[in-house]
Amino acid sequence: MLLEFTGEVWYWRGPSPWHFVTVPDEQCGALTDAAGQVTYGWGMVPVTARIGGTDWTTSLWPKDGRYVVPLKAAVRRAEQIDVGDVVTVRLTVDA
Repeated sequence: MLLEFTGEVWYWRGPSPWHFVTVPDEQCGALTDAAGQVTYGWGMVPVTARIGGTDWTTSLWPKDGRYVVPLKAAVRRAEQIDVGDVVTVRLTVDA
């Protein structure tokens, strides 16, 4: 499964702070359908992600009935991404 969407980068200031992009509602339905076949627990969905020229492997996190894409520091540095930036994300769900 291949998904592409645009979203705003946001920052979660919890005990383990992290940057994310939220997957739009339209794509979350397809991910929910696939999650039962690929999740390794807690609803996490393994993916290969791409922003600009940077690829990385990660897992989508379920949050508030949707999914969020965690953005590693190395990706943010490579693509010069900061909070509030709007980015295009390409996801391939890994089986």
